[in-house]
Order: sequence, then C-alpha cells, then structure tokens
Amino acid sequence: MATWEARRTLLLVNLASIADRADEALLPAVYKEVGAALRVTPVGLGSLTLARSAVQALCYPLAAYMASRYNRVFVITLGAFLWAIATFLVAISQTFLEVAISRGLSGIGLALAIPAIQALVADTTDDGNRGSAFGWLQFTSVLGSIMGNFLVLLLAPTTVLGIAGWRIAFHLVAAISVIVAMLVWSYAVDPRSHNEAVSIKNNMTHKSALEEARDFVNETKAIIQIPTFQIFIAQGVPGTFAELLFLFCRCGVMGDFLARHLPNVGRIILSQISAGSKVPLAGLLLLGLPYDASLGALYAVAIFFMGLITCWENAGTNNPIFAEILPKKSRTSIYALDRSFETLLASFAPPVVGLLAEQMYGYKTGDGIRSDDPKINQQNAASLAKALYTAVAIPMALCCSIYSFLYCTYPRDRDRANKDSELQTFDPDYQDEMSIVDLTCQHAEEEQKFESDESSIRLPLIHR
Repeated sequence: MATWEARRTLLLVNLASIADRADEALLPAVYKEVGAALRVTPVGLGSLTLARSAVQALCYPLAAYMASRYNRVFVITLGAFLWAIATFLVAISQTFLEVAISRGLSGIGLALAIPAIQALVADTTDDGNRGSAFGWLQFTSVLGSIMGNFLVLLLAPTTVLGIAGWRIAFHLVAAISVIVAMLVWSYAVDPRSHNEAVSIKNNMTHKSALEEARDFVNETKAIIQIPTFQIFIAQGVPGTFAELLFLFCRCGVMGDFLARHLPNVGRIILSQISAGSKVPLAGLLLLGLPYDASLGALYAVAIFFMGLITCWENAGTNNPIFAEILPKKSRTSIYALDRSFETLLASFAPPVVGLLAEQMYGYKTGDGIRSDDPKINQQNAASLAKALYTAVAIPMALCCSIYSFLYCTYPRDRDRANKDSELQTFDPDYQDEMSIVDLTCQHAEEEQKFESDESSIRLPLIHR
C-alpha cells in the first residue's frame, strides 16, 4: 500500500470518526429539550442511551465477521449510512418509542463502523507510531463530540419554519454523515493485499454458512483465551462505564514514548496514571468547585487538565497492545469483541446515574416542579454531580487495579505474537495453514509443557 494511499485512508477514517462521535453527542446534549418534548424523566433519557449501546454491543460480533471477510471500506460506509438514516429518524420522531427504535438502528451502524475503523488504523501503522495514530483518532473523535455538542446547543433554543432547533441539528448531522460515507467509499483503501482478499474469498466459497459460523465462534473463543485480552476486558467494563459519562481528549504519543524506553511496562504505567487520576480530579470538578456561574473560566481550566491527564488508556495502551498480541487478520475481531464486552455492561451507566440522582441524592422531577426555580435547579445540579462522581470513582479505582495484571501477561502474549510473525516471514504459508485457534492451542500446550518441565526440575531440589 502506497504511503499517500495510507495517509488518505487515515484522513478519511478520521473524518468518519468525527461524524460518528458528532452523532453520538447529539442526544445527550439536548436531554432537557427532548425530555420536555417527550415528557421523559432522567431515567427514561438514560434508557435511550442504554438502548443504543445494548444494540451496538450485540451487533459487534456481526461487525467482526463482516470486517474480517469483506472490504472494510465497504463495512465503514454501510455503518455510516445506517447511523445517518437513524439520526434522520430521530429528528422526525414524535414519541419515546420511536426515538428508542431509531437509536437502536444507530447502534447497528456504529457497531459496524467502529471496529473496522480501528483495524484500518492498526494495519496502516507500525509499532513505532501506532499509539500516535490512535491518539489522532481519539482526538478527532473528541473533536466530533465537540462539534456535535456545539451545533445542537447552538440550534436548540431556536425554531426554523416551526421545527425545533434540536431536530434541525439532527438533520444536518445525518446529511454530513452521508457525505462522509460517500467520501470513504470513493477514496479510502483497505490495506489488506489483493492476494489476501482473494484468499479470504476463496475460503468462504468452499464453506457453508454453518461452517463459517463455527469458524467465527472458534476464533472468538481463541481470542477470549488470551490472558492480556481478558485483563483488558476486566478493566474496560468499569473504565468504559465512567468514560460514557466523561468524554475528553486522548493522547497516544506518550504511550509510544514509554513503549520505546520501557517496552514491557511503559504503556501499562501510563494507563494506571491516567485511570487513577480520574478519581481525585473528578472529585474536584464535580464536588470541590462551587456552583457559581461566574467561575466558568475555573471550570474550563479544571476540565482541560482532567482531559489532558486522564485520557491515555485507549490510544496509549489498549488499542496499540491489541495490535501487538494477535496477527493482522484477527485485529478486527479483537477490536469488535473488546467493544462488545465493554459496551454491553457499560451501557447501563446513564440509567444508573439517573437512578442514583433520583433515588439516593434527591433529584426532583415531576409536574409540580418548576424548571425556572433557581433553588431547585441548584439542588438538582448537586444531586447529578454526586451521582456522576459515584459512577466514576468506584469503576475507575477498579480499572486502575485490574491494569496491574498486565505486567504478567502482556510481555508473554506479545512475544508469542512476534514469534508467529517471524515464522510467517520465513514461511509465507505458515499463517494460512494455522488459524488463530490452532496457534492458541499450540501456545497453551507449550505453556503446560514449560510448567511441567519447571516442576520436574524443582522436585529433585526439594527432595535434596
């Protein structure tokens, strides 16, 4: 793949990431307007995000299957068209059920596009700059969130030809998503070689649908058996739970820097600093600063430093390591499985915050509550802040602790993947003859043999 094609593809997938995150940011930014229009409480509004996230998580296996067997540019384009249609449907919805169904359709589109985007970024970079590339991807994602929030908040108080401003914003983002999808389809290039694509297609033609499904299930089981992946999922569930409540910029350059100087522990240290810092900084932002509109600059500074320090896990650690512990052909699957496991459980974050605010911290809602009462608004803001901090501090503390297990598993899994890559270099047919399932079984046998030999050495020493 030519360098200019790789750069063009990276640019286009980053544009797709902007459109993706802009679409995700629309509904949470206008919860107040949507809640008033549909007469929905905070718990009900949180359930809309739950519906999208749950459908998105359940569709990730389909995304992994399609992206590993079809042109990933096509998969991204299809996903973008689906979420554009869903965004348009939200704009014209009149009931809570219609919005929930539309958000579910949006989840299908996002599930198709996100793993394919991450796999394209991984395949067009190497170990030395992969963290930086994922950092740019996360930067453009946050840029999309900012643009989506800015657009919908700017239009929300207005009315255009009798149409509510927030609905106009949804229409605009849907149109932009269609344009981005067309650009990706026309100019992006899947870095998988033509011969590899032909090999995948030939393998598919010789297998029935049942055999294809069985192969996919076996590949999924093999990936789940990798210890490093298991640890990432364990930390990712509480980590993503909190990240659904705080969306700030990421940075992958620090991960690349530490990986060069501390190859076995650098990325892990970075992620623990990032995750651990969220607990005190979120406390300062949500509970420490006074509720005073005149302190907007102070809040901006606090948010900036929180975004700068607490944003390194995905770009600096998770995504680059995923690309190091598996062969290229399984990268889309591991990104899809990661998002599936994490998103499914973390999708309960918004409803949980709503329940905590209403049931534990005294958030007041109902027909008798005046929305223009400053005292009630301040009390509700304090209730939401306490609920948010509870839903951030506990998961991030768990996340930081679970990262510690990577010190044991990551170097071993990375070295095994490097060994397989070297064997493939000397024997081009090696990877074709051995699937990820076979490699995982072989590694398990080697580990058992090693442990057996080690114990046999220790036993004579003990008897002496």
